[in-house]
Order: sequence, then C-alpha cells, then structure tokens
Amino acid sequence: MSLLKPMDMKHVSNLKLLVALALCASIVSCKRSSNSGNVDSATGWKINAKQGGFQYNTNFKEQETPPGTAFVEGGTFTMGKVQDDPMHDWNNTPNQQHIQSFYMDENEVTNLNYLFYLDYLKSVYPPDDPNYALIYKGALPDTLVWRNRLGYNEMMTENYLRHPGYANYPVVGVSWIQAVEYANWRSNRVAEMSLQESGYIKRDAQYTDLSAESTFDVDTYTNAPTQTYGGNSEVLEGGKRRPQTDADGNPINVYANRETGLIPVKYRLPTEAEWEYAALGLSELREFNVYRGRKKYPWDGQYTRSGKRVNRGDQLANFKQGKGDYGGIAGWSDDGADITAEVKSYQPNDFGLYDMAGNVAEWVADVYRPIVDDEFNDFNYYRGNVYTKNALNEDGTVKVVTVDEIVYDTLSNGKIIARNLPGEIAKIPVDGKDTYLRTQFDKSDNRNFRDGDKRSSRYYRESFDEGDERNNTTRKMYNSPDHRVEMDSLDGQYKMVRQYDKSNNRTSLINDEVRVFKGGSWRDRAYWIDPAQRRYFPQDMATDYIGFRCAVSRVGSKTQKAGKKRH
Repeated sequence: MSLLKPMDMKHVSNLKLLVALALCASIVSCKRSSNSGNVDSATGWKINAKQGGFQYNTNFKEQETPPGTAFVEGGTFTMGKVQDDPMHDWNNTPNQQHIQSFYMDENEVTNLNYLFYLDYLKSVYPPDDPNYALIYKGALPDTLVWRNRLGYNEMMTENYLRHPGYANYPVVGVSWIQAVEYANWRSNRVAEMSLQESGYIKRDAQYTDLSAESTFDVDTYTNAPTQTYGGNSEVLEGGKRRPQTDADGNPINVYANRETGLIPVKYRLPTEAEWEYAALGLSELREFNVYRGRKKYPWDGQYTRSGKRVNRGDQLANFKQGKGDYGGIAGWSDDGADITAEVKSYQPNDFGLYDMAGNVAEWVADVYRPIVDDEFNDFNYYRGNVYTKNALNEDGTVKVVTVDEIVYDTLSNGKIIARNLPGEIAKIPVDGKDTYLRTQFDKSDNRNFRDGDKRSSRYYRESFDEGDERNNTTRKMYNSPDHRVEMDSLDGQYKMVRQYDKSNNRTSLINDEVRVFKGGSWRDRAYWIDPAQRRYFPQDMATDYIGFRCAVSRVGSKTQKAGKKRH
C-alpha cells in the first residue's frame, strides 16, 4: 500500500516529466554537438552531406605515430658547440634555432629493413631483365667498404649485409642518394598499407597485382589516382569501403585525398638541425646550461662511462676508446662491440631514440657548408632546397613515368643508379612563372644561397654573367674533383671521364654534392660522438661507418595531447 498522498504523487509525476525533458534536451544537445563539426562555421552549409558537396575528415584527432618512429617534441635549442673545439674546424659555432615537432626512427635502419627493400625491387624489377637490371644493382649497398689494404675483413664483406647474425645491425655501405631512395620507397609502402586498411584499395595488392607496369606511388595517387597501379581499377576500387553516391547517384569519395587524413606524411632524411636536436634529448631538461648548449652527450653528464652500480664503468655508446681498442679486453667489453652493435644495445635518450651517439654515424639531409646562416633563418634550418613541380603532358594532365622513360644517372664513382621509377610523377624545376614577385625564393636551386664562400674559388669574380652555362654548377665555387659524362665518338656510348684538378691551387672538396653526416661511429674516438660535431662526405659514396635513419614531419599540434603539460 502506497504511503504517498495524491499531492505527493503529482509532484513525483512532474519530477519524472522534468527528468525526461532534461534527458531529451541533453540528447538533442549531444547530437547537435556531435554534428557541429559537419557544418561550415562561416556559411552554415553542411560538410560531408549525403547528397555530395564538400567532403572532409572532421573526426581527425591526431597524427598517428608512423611505424618505427618516436615522437620528438619541437622547441628551441643551441645548435653547435660552445665547449672545447680542439680540431679548430670553426664549422659548428653556437647559434639559436627552433625546431618543429617531428618523428624520428627509434634506431638506425637495419640490414633486415634494407634487405626487405631490396627484395621488393628484385621482385618488381627483375635484375635478369635487361630493362631493369640497373635498378636493383644501383640500390645494392657497397659491401667492399669493409676491405682494408692491411686488414683482414673479408668475413664482413661477405656476411655483414645478408647473414641473419647481423639482421638487426645498422646497414652500412649505403650512399646518401641510396638512403633518400629508401625513404621514398618506405613512404610509398606505408601509404599503400594505410589505404588498404581504410578500404580504399584492394587488400594484398602488393602480392597479387604488382609489377613494373603496375606500382603504387603516393604522389601519383594524390595527384592522379587513376594512373596508380597502371590504371588497374580492380585494385583502385577493390577496397572494402561502402560505396558513396551523390543526390544524382554518381559515385563520390572513390579515392582518398589529403582531406581524408589517411595519406601519411612522407618519410625523409632528418635535417642536420633536427638530428642534433633529437640527439641531445632535451625533452624534460630545463637547466639553464643545458638550454644554452652545455649538454655534451645524448645522456646526462660529462662522461662516456656509466656510473650506475649494475653496469658501472661500461661505455654508454659504441665508439673507439683508444688506439687499437675498439671494444675492451676479453672477458670485459667496455661497449659490447668491436664493429657495429645490434641496434637498441644501449639505453635510449629522453626522446626514446637509440644510438644517437656511436655505433654508426648517420646521413642527414643537408648540403655541407662550413657555416650555419642563422642570421637569415632560425626556424627549421636546412640547406639543400631544390624546388620542383610536377611535369605536365600537352593536355595538361600529370606526366607519370613509364617503363620506357626510366632515367639513369652515372655517379662520380662510375656507379649507375635509377633517378626515377615507373609509376612516379616526373618532376621539373620551378621556373620564372612560379617565382615571379615572390619574396621567399626566386629560383629552383637554393643550395648555394648565402653560403659566404665565393672567394675560396679560382673562378671568383665580382659578378657572374647570368648567361654563363656554368653559373649554376659547383665548379665556379669549388674546383676538385672535375669528372663528367661524355659520349664516346667511336661507339656513341656515354662514358665516365674521371679526372682531378692536379694544380697547386686546389681549394676545397666542398661542393653541392657533399652532405653532412652526424654522430660518431664505431671507428671514431669520443670527440665525434658529441651531437654538435659535423662532418661531410660525397653524397654518392659510402663507407663502413655511415648509416642512416628516417624522419617524418608532424602535422597539427606541437605536442601530443595525452596529458602533456603546456607550462
């Protein structure tokens, strides 16, 4: 039997009605809130309407961490060296720089990573086919870098690249050019996987529909998707997405674009400034001297040995301790290796990056110059910009390279490599139409911009004739070596003419084809494992102590959103 009076029952009924109304209002409010991202705030028009119109990923939260990488939050730091400089190079004077956030490989690219790349090239461009033989051969690392006139290193020459015992060791014998090509290939594979997983292209197409005439290139897919996979619609439209149509029944959103957020940012080599910033690992350090460039190594402290009880006295990186001492004595190894070491053998720095000191030195993107021109730019500093644009056919469509249009290049050491591959978009330099009245750049090739070293050249004069055919070459600034490719008058074949400047007026080996490499290696003394140190090497040559790792730019916010403090 109820103890409530009639008046009380009325109040309860009214209360229930109010609660129900509140719930309805909250549901409507939530629905409006959830749909607010699908309305253009400037016009009130719908975004992603079922009838068609403008389509955009309004649910995008944050860039996913690319495979194999760690997040490096950007910030300001003192680039260069403010401590001792016994070499007196004067090429790393301190300067303040700001770096945008980016991602970097946790470890160097390994032999196993690179062999996966070689296997792909071998399957798509069979080396026994004369049309493609030079593609695979041009990507092979130079295993002869291990040889020494007075040393027995044939075991490494024969086994280091391919033997499973070295699978997770950093790949060496790779030139800067080869490293760049690997990064481009990796970008395509990661993008291809992303589009497969999101249902835009056919699953496992890389196994069932891949050939030299049918390949995936991320730039081609973005600019001319119907020409990807050689125009194979079965692959391009064979994903597991639900088809979408507009009000007239026409298909829409058949291909992914930048607005979907599903096309990943491309892999590349890190810039010198990015690499040095990442190596220092300044993520949680706020001490004044650290901020001002007093941090000497990727780890804390001024010493290369560990002070922890569990491994006290062990070296914190793989480098040469002294003459004839590459790894300590039998029974007690200072650093655990005599040549390279397996990646992740040492503790990571505060960004979660391994081997940013020692093991192998690493290629970075920059063209080498003895100065860093911070007076002109202190934001994302990089020397090496050569701006290009997509080549167009006569009908205005994007020009895609075919199997008959592969361009090969003969390097200074005589090695032949492919400069483009079938399925890629052909590129040409930007011209006056693109640069007219621009304030930030006025030509395609900016490698020599404000490099401050014209007077070191035998060819220096107060002004250069713009019509001079050598005006854009490095000969005018630096003069050694001087090799070129010429056609033989007898057989009509192109051949390498190898020659050096034998005069006594040689000035420098620095030119537009030498690149910076950073970090010490297993061959280097401790001086070189300081991230501020910088050296250079020809971009088309390789050694047994230079490897590389890749980077990816970050889009969106500077910080990752998961509980990150702003101050």
